[in-house]
Amino acid sequence: MSLISEPIASFSPLYEQIKAMILASLQASEWLPGDAIPSEMELAARYAVSQGTVRKAIDELAAQNLLIRRQGKGTFVATHQEEDFQYRFLRLEPDSGEKLHLKNQFLACENIPSDPYIARLLKLKPGDAIIRIDRIQSSAGRPIAFEEIWLPEARFKGLNLEMLNAWPGPMYAFYESEYATHMVRAEEKIKAVLAGSDLAKYLQISEGAALLSVERVAFTYGNKPVEIRHARYDTNGQHYDNKLN
Repeated sequence: MSLISEPIASFSPLYEQIKAMILASLQASEWLPGDAIPSEMELAARYAVSQGTVRKAIDELAAQNLLIRRQGKGTFVATHQEEDFQYRFLRLEPDSGEKLHLKNQFLACENIPSDPYIARLLKLKPGDAIIRIDRIQSSAGRPIAFEEIWLPEARFKGLNLEMLNAWPGPMYAFYESEYATHMVRAEEKIKAVLAGSDLAKYLQISEGAALLSVERVAFTYGNKPVEIRHARYDTNGQHYDNKLN
């Protein structure tokens, strides 16, 4: 492959062109999550550019947590299967500073037609088939989060409650392992809400207790939205941590 044959705007810096090509290979599943990508030397030869140009492109992808550099081993596609990466999108942390260990309880998984709001967020047509999931997450035996999750049925065909409850790890690792869908970024809206009767029952708290509401849209390669998640957190004993750079 050479730069001449690639239909990329000529005004883009060369390393940005290489970055776009590597992203295209990730999106096409040429290298799967957890795989090592070719060396900088091999990529430089492939794209007919200098190793420095390839290095700058990889540095940017590593900064975006799409690739992971390992000293003396090479560069690998980020994966939610790794312990250090599993909870990259989880911002809830105990006030004690200890590591949060969450246990899942899936209550429902059903195929339904999408309403206009969910369809718009997932870039579907209203009425298109989606999967709705209800989940409680507990820490140290105490429920701390209730989530509603919506997924496009076309991407997650066959998903059912039995599969979810049999999976031992995080949801994003499940999507990656079973449906070749790797979450690369997310957008969130956060606000304070009061617990209604249903939430109070799920979280074992008093009706009217304060909760943190977090609505998330998660994207895979190519900026495609593939999950909507609405979580309500009981922040008694934990907090939402967000580091801004």
